Amino acid sequence: MYDDTCRFLAEHFSADFASWLIGEAVTMTEIKPSELSLDPIRADAMILLQSEDSILHIEFQTLPKRKIPFRMADYRLRGYRRYEDKPMRQVVIYLKPTTSELVYQTSFTLENTQHNFQVIRLWEQPASLFLQYPGLIPFAALGQSESPAEMLRQATQIVDQIEDSTTQANLMAASAILAGLRLEEDVIYQLVQRDIMQESVIYRSIQDEKTREIARNFLRDGLPVEAVARGTGLSIEEVQQLQQQLNGSAQS
Repeated sequence: MYDDTCRFLAEHFSADFASWLIGEAVTMTEIKPSELSLDPIRADAMILLQSEDSILHIEFQTLPKRKIPFRMADYRLRGYRRYEDKPMRQVVIYLKPTTSELVYQTSFTLENTQHNFQVIRLWEQPASLFLQYPGLIPFAALGQSESPAEMLRQATQIVDQIEDSTTQANLMAASAILAGLRLEEDVIYQLVQRDIMQESVIYRSIQDEKTREIARNFLRDGLPVEAVARGTGLSIEEVQQLQQQLNGSAQS
């Protein structure tokens, strides 16, 4: 849920992320992981963006993982193989406060090889910074402040002023979702307008995924396809596809 939300923001507000991470408000387009032969590697927490001059690789992490330094080095080499002349800025963004030493690792070292990358711990970044760019507003409650709830309140006030209803809905939903890393649900829904949030692409995709996970659980319990479709509202064809995926996973 958090990974998908961050990816959505980086993809749809790439110029805001470029302003923050590169220092230049350039519009960037997404590079599909398959272009770097990344299919065998779990890539749902990362996004690759490119301009004419450079590549921005962002890795969003809720919790620290020991393999992150290796992954950054691996992605860099794959990027070099595909885009030899383009420099790549690599940033790992940790979303949730932790005392783990892993979030301070900024390099991968192996014998005579060393690769460096940037790390940002959101809870150390001034929360007010994120209120300066529309695409970064949802991170405000995760930044450094005396009150995450107050930052979420300020974020929603700014989002309320956005004229485009689709953008407004998406940023409202993203703000509520990411605030869940710091705040209780009842606090969030006191501050966020649910009716606006429910119109967003992000909210609907998350609800769809929850429905599909329920359907998978029903199928694992042995319920027939027709019953699962009735219970979840999915079509027969959608449930059959989920069943085929489950059967394929069991056979592999």
